[in-house]
Amino acid sequence: MISPAAAARITVIGLDVDGVLTDGGLILGDVDGSPVEFKRYDVQDGVGIVLLRRAGLKVVIVTGRESESVRLRALELNVDGLSQDRHGPKLPNLVKLLAEMGETLEATAFLGDDLPDVAILRTVGMPVCVGNATPEARAASQVQLTRHGGRGAVREFAEAFLRARGVWEQVVEHYIADRSRDVALDEITGAKQ
Repeated sequence: MISPAAAARITVIGLDVDGVLTDGGLILGDVDGSPVEFKRYDVQDGVGIVLLRRAGLKVVIVTGRESESVRLRALELNVDGLSQDRHGPKLPNLVKLLAEMGETLEATAFLGDDLPDVAILRTVGMPVCVGNATPEARAASQVQLTRHGGRGAVREFAEAFLRARGVWEQVVEHYIADRSRDVALDEITGAKQ
């Protein structure tokens, strides 16, 4: 799916939101006269992003909508860049983020799903689409995932990418060790001394 040579050239992972980090559905509401937008995120996708960052990759989010939900999720995942611009095309916003980080389009993988992502997919070094992507996004992608947006597609990519780099097991073991660092062995096993 992803060759080791292709994975070695990538330093930045770019992500769309609606249809990639989410299933594309929106919950719109009103709270005390103010509009509110809710989104559902997949926890395993979040772990995939954490693993990518632990492997030394930069992660950026580029979306054509503006949402407090996205800002909160980006903050929670400690991503390296976020662009939310409902008035501007996505490609220039990605280019701006990359320039601020000293990175290039050629060193970027981008996960997209629909027409607003096609210009980016046609330009980056590793164009990737989720399992439920439109035909146009599929045609522009070198890597086609099987999982749908908001349903583990980002995690599928993270694992395939880190395996291609030969670091999956190492990154996972460090993650597990860090997550269990403060738990004594007898608490885990129930053993008594």
